[in-house]
Amino acid sequence: MDIGFVGLGRMGLNMTIRLVRAGHRVVAWNRSADKVAEAKTHGAVGAASLEGLVEALRTPRVIWAMIPAGKPVDDLLDTLVPRLARGDLVVDGGNSNYKDSKRRSDRMKALGLEYVDAGVSGGIWGLEKGYCMMLGGEAKAVARLTPALETLAPPDGWRHVGGPGAGHFSKMIHNGIEYGMMQAYAEGFELLRASDYGYDLEAIAHLWNQGSVVRSWLLELAERAFAKDPDLEKIRGYVEDSGEGRWTVLEAVERGVPAPVLALSLFRRFRSRQEDAFSDRVLAALRAEFGGHAVKEKA
Repeated sequence: MDIGFVGLGRMGLNMTIRLVRAGHRVVAWNRSADKVAEAKTHGAVGAASLEGLVEALRTPRVIWAMIPAGKPVDDLLDTLVPRLARGDLVVDGGNSNYKDSKRRSDRMKALGLEYVDAGVSGGIWGLEKGYCMMLGGEAKAVARLTPALETLAPPDGWRHVGGPGAGHFSKMIHNGIEYGMMQAYAEGFELLRASDYGYDLEAIAHLWNQGSVVRSWLLELAERAFAKDPDLEKIRGYVEDSGEGRWTVLEAVERGVPAPVLALSLFRRFRSRQEDAFSDRVLAALRAEFGGHAVKEKA
């Protein structure tokens, strides 16, 4: 498949590499030239500009963006739209607000262009294990992406979940759930650490992953984090949020759906920026393990 890739960050570059390894022709562009150069070493075609990326693609074009939500996506479309032709397809694989995705889809459709919102989960491990992808948009547009989706995802790892905005809505809820799961592990391990038994937290995490009902990939990552730093002394318990948790809680408020665990896990992240608790160091360590997110080290 011929596909353009815009944004070569933690996930975008690895997605590009995974596609190239499977024989797809990928034209890659990033604001920083060093990332484009790196993509070229893996077999991608490098573009010096967005205009160059558009020109290098075969028609009808497919352009997949992995860039920050909000204004950057609108700016990208403003640059691309005058250079695209009827039938070209743009995929937003970032964590955009689903309401923005619906608006952008309407704009593109009115111009004879196609738009798909893709919720992508997998973090820095996606290169090896594949990405779980939730696709929103018109069925025919999603179908065009099948060769790329089959490459990027593990078996049964992608699905067309609904019309415009549905991909990003489901990813928003996915991330809200993630907040709650991480908070439960963080509080549990803090209680274990506060007990009189001197638990080996790495060993407990490993044990619980052997058939326990609370076993999970997140718990495997906790085990890895404790193996590296048993008391997580090298990082601060300062936990950022990237937006989806806030949107999930606001959606719950707007729809009158009780979501106390998701709300409290979001508020706990706000609190983490005010003091340094062990449970927050667990959260920060987990984000670093599954997504490659930067951690703040203690002075």
